[in-house]
Amino acid sequence: MHVKKGDKVVVIAGSDKGKTGKILTSFPKDNRVVVENVNMLTKHQKQTNQMQQAGIVHREGPVNISNVMLYCDKCKSGVRTEKKIENGKKVRACKKCGHVFE
Repeated sequence: MHVKKGDKVVVIAGSDKGKTGKILTSFPKDNRVVVENVNMLTKHQKQTNQMQQAGIVHREGPVNISNVMLYCDKCKSGVRTEKKIENGKKVRACKKCGHVFE
């Protein structure tokens, strides 16, 4: 996967195109990620012992990994990445400006 948990990404396709957010969870086997405030789903929650209040709950749904790009704060846009070796460690860097993400 070209992105991981905690990365800031921008959505490049779908109904939420252009939105940015942080990756909350990732599912590598399904090629999907959950991004905050993107692909909001509405769930009608029933009252349970753990959750005393019933009602409508809004939460994020998974988005395909191909629909997100890593967001570079320096370029102010979604960018492709390259792998570089710095100080003996492999790191991700912006293809446009060379900004290191790690």
